[in-house]
Amino acid sequence: MAGNFWQSSHYLQWVLDKQDLIKERQKDLKFLSEEEYWKLQIFFANVIQALGEHLKLRQQVIATATVYFKRFYARYSLKSIDPVLMAPTCVFLASKVEEFGVVSNTRLISAATSVLKTRFSYAFPKEFPYRMNHDCCLIVYHPYRPLLQYVQDMGQEDMLLPLAWRIVNDTYRTDLCLLYPPFMIALACLHVACVVQQKDARQWFSELSVDMDKILEIIRVILKLYDQWKNFDDRKEIAAVLNKMPKPKPPPTRYVWSPFFLTACLNLLKVCMGVGQTWTFNRSHIIIRKHRTVHFWEGERLSNAPPLILHM
Repeated sequence: MAGNFWQSSHYLQWVLDKQDLIKERQKDLKFLSEEEYWKLQIFFANVIQALGEHLKLRQQVIATATVYFKRFYARYSLKSIDPVLMAPTCVFLASKVEEFGVVSNTRLISAATSVLKTRFSYAFPKEFPYRMNHDCCLIVYHPYRPLLQYVQDMGQEDMLLPLAWRIVNDTYRTDLCLLYPPFMIALACLHVACVVQQKDARQWFSELSVDMDKILEIIRVILKLYDQWKNFDDRKEIAAVLNKMPKPKPPPTRYVWSPFFLTACLNLLKVCMGVGQTWTFNRSHIIIRKHRTVHFWEGERLSNAPPLILHM
């Protein structure tokens, strides 16, 4: 992505302090252990990856969707919006921001149903409040571009790039994208690839003007991910974790109308509506009768159950 990372909203607002991130999660950690929260991170990153592959999205679009997902829950509890809805919402939004093309609601629901094995309403209504919550900071920088530059500079593109690229993909199962600049993540992934491929790159790394302690911190997180991931069977374990996860409150079954709000609405309706016209909103019905008397009821109207009558 072109532009100056150091002047971007990504760097200025979304490279977070680890202690602040942990503090924001305390509400969720009342219900989940740190290990269970980590399992949820892996699970929903896998869900987004599977959704993206099902929709044939580029890897960068999938990575952007994963970052959006992590950014939201870095600031809000899991119970604010069900992650099962947020995951496809982030995929939909990332496909537009990365200019991949709009994913139709039919394809999105089909993909989500296939991946999650459950049915839910389409995720589009979540997009606008999501943008408001993030102050429209939708630009995301990824480690892929700097990784490609580093491998080309090292002169080992065929040997190192495929493995280092896969390691970058795996880092989205962790908090690294919230805590470190992308170029540092790219260097850490390249370092791991060099070790695995037994490529001696000590001289190349020693010539970098970078804080190697930070790079080693990232490497430790990557190694911890692989150590824990190999023992995690999401098909067997995730159901119990999802049951413990804090859930959003269910929507009310009916609207509760305050007298002030109802009076204001009805006064407006008297001006706008003629006698005999009916106004309906979410199973609530208002009809203007003769002498401007307002009849109001909710749900299915029964012949022996007269509506509320308001004389305005």
